[in-house]
Amino acid sequence: MSDSSAVRPFDLQGHRGARGLRPENTLPGFAHALSIGVSTLELDTAVTKDGVVIVAHDRRLNPDLARGPSGAWLGEAGPTFFSLTYEEVLRYDVGRIRPGSAYARRFPDQLAIDGTRVPRLQDLFSLVKDAGNDVVRFNIETKIDPRHPEETLDPESFSTALVDEIRRADVSARAMIQSFDWRTLKIVQRIAPEIQTVCLTTQHGDDDNVWLGKPGTSPWLAGLSVADFADSIPGAVRACGADVWSPSHLELNVELLKVAHGLGLRVIPWTVNDVADMRRLIAAGVDGLISDRPDLLRTVLAESRLPLPTPTPIAL
Repeated sequence: MSDSSAVRPFDLQGHRGARGLRPENTLPGFAHALSIGVSTLELDTAVTKDGVVIVAHDRRLNPDLARGPSGAWLGEAGPTFFSLTYEEVLRYDVGRIRPGSAYARRFPDQLAIDGTRVPRLQDLFSLVKDAGNDVVRFNIETKIDPRHPEETLDPESFSTALVDEIRRADVSARAMIQSFDWRTLKIVQRIAPEIQTVCLTTQHGDDDNVWLGKPGTSPWLAGLSVADFADSIPGAVRACGADVWSPSHLELNVELLKVAHGLGLRVIPWTVNDVADMRRLIAAGVDGLISDRPDLLRTVLAESRLPLPTPTPIAL
């Protein structure tokens, strides 16, 4: 595990760039987040059929985000990225949310940018380098699901491809790899101990990866079980060897925060868009927040007299 003992300023993370304001996981979205001023760009990755690491949240093209070459919205869940070459992925426009969808209602302030394509991870690294920002960090999620192994590259190959891209861009010291599937984190710890790892957790419905109080062992936790740690999720995260615990903010309380800090973990909840929630969690002592609205989070941090990341204005 990498050294996480050094004290760091509050980590203001722009979720999928700045999803509440610009198309998610796109170069315009990341440019806007940098222009607002964030500590970390949070993003998701997939790997295409021809081995290209791309920035995308879903394992498949999302019908609420993607339009095909004809300009028509996908009628249902699209093909997996793993079944497409990157050239084929580029045929899809991901510059706006489907009008009238529930997803669109969640983000009424998002500015559509038609013609936007799914970027490669190397395109994001180049954007940041060309902007002259050599301090912003990257919190990179492996979008992999042990319940659907046929939809993605296997954990070892996925993790290796991602680490190779990070090393090629010479940003290992500024990168974190996060996942709900802790198998990828254990692989990263073995092949790239210089890169920090982040355990994502959720206890929500079908996406529950923790299995707190459930029989058996969750397939998400790389062989670990919270039952072996007296039902302590922070205890399992510590045993995984991660540097950071990122729970759903709805599932974090002061007592859990104290336990995690006592184990030497930094705690950065996701995804916090309500100002009242931001204030509450900052007052509780979290180490950072992941938000679709980094602009609002900056305002709350300023109210709390916490240092703000320097903006990097980018016109894109």
